[in-house]
Amino acid sequence: MPLTQPSPPALDNVRLAIVGLGYVGLPLAVAFGRRIPTVGFDINLRRVEALREGLDSTRETSKQELKSAEYLTFSTEVEALRDCNVFIVTVPTPIDTHRRPDLNPLLSASRTIGAVLQKGNVVVYESTVYPGATEEDCVPILEDVSGLTFNSDFFVGYSPERINPGDKLHRLPNITKVISGSTDDTADLLEALYGQIIEAGTHRAPSIRVAEAAKVIENTQRDLNIALVNELSLIFERLNIDTEDVLAAARTKWNFLDFRPGLVGGHCIGVDPYYLTHKAQAIGYHPEVILAGRRINDGMGAHIADRVVKLMSKNRIELVDARVLILGLAFKENCPDMRNTKVVDVVRAFEQYHLSVDVYDPWVQPEEAMHEYGLQMVETPQADTYDAIVLAVAHDDFRSADCNLLKFAKADHVLFDVKHALPRELSTARL
Repeated sequence: MPLTQPSPPALDNVRLAIVGLGYVGLPLAVAFGRRIPTVGFDINLRRVEALREGLDSTRETSKQELKSAEYLTFSTEVEALRDCNVFIVTVPTPIDTHRRPDLNPLLSASRTIGAVLQKGNVVVYESTVYPGATEEDCVPILEDVSGLTFNSDFFVGYSPERINPGDKLHRLPNITKVISGSTDDTADLLEALYGQIIEAGTHRAPSIRVAEAAKVIENTQRDLNIALVNELSLIFERLNIDTEDVLAAARTKWNFLDFRPGLVGGHCIGVDPYYLTHKAQAIGYHPEVILAGRRINDGMGAHIADRVVKLMSKNRIELVDARVLILGLAFKENCPDMRNTKVVDVVRAFEQYHLSVDVYDPWVQPEEAMHEYGLQMVETPQADTYDAIVLAVAHDDFRSADCNLLKFAKADHVLFDVKHALPRELSTARL
């Protein structure tokens, strides 16, 4: 009698595991946990214990939302995954100090799942990768650890995350979900599974590699658009033209793309292009436009510090032992996420001038800033203290009428507005 070929589980029999409970994984776990049995797994015990208490340090999910997920449990124990049959991987995919893709979290998650993988199971990756990573890097680990055979005993899918930290408008349910599967049956299951929680609907990519490529170019395109505007700001500064004035005029044309200059950090835009260029170089193609954009954006931190120092010198402010206050450390406004924040580049550049730098950000946990970057943030800036103030992140806290930034400055000072967030008359200059 012929053996029955394993197939993905039926939708009504899915027992789900979300591996990685950060900005991407937690909202996903909560959404599914309202409907089906879901295990939220993370290796960070402190994170899991906080979530059990209803506390989300990313501020992406409220205590009430966590409580509403009645079918969701949290664990750091691998054994808690053994009864699951669909695994969604949402771990970080950063770059290393040499700007090369760091797949270690992804490969480690694959080894963890491989230890409990059974016939008929499905593993879905949401982490940003280069085209081919799911099948070329992750699948061999799943096979090796589990002893099972890909597309015969188990199946994989790729559905790129599109979470935008701090964005209260574009949330998980109302962002179209791209899905793909290693077999048609797998794609059918994922389309139905994600369809339960995604109100905006799904888009079915013809292959996993297409879905991987779609994700990585979304942020590469945005990175290049910002790089163009950053380069324009470098030109306009030398021409003594205000970049915002130019952009305001250009925006009156209906098809002008509205991007602004600034620091490009975070877990996506400042990282994803390096995944694509890494793969391009591996296949013998040297990408020029993408890497040129990266060089411009990666140099903006030092450029901002240089401009501030020149303005201080122009205003006859003594540079030796001068004090600088940087407002904001997170990579974007109204968000505690400081992954790959380029504000650190501004700090390091000021330190090369031997200036005394204080960093203040009410959104960021001081212990995390110390752990990640070795930065001792100030609890509250002192009044009448700083020779220069740099508004690096446009938190609402800093833009509020109740927050008088000038109270922190000495009579003779420089106030540099990176984000064009302040009234023109308050700032000495802006990016």
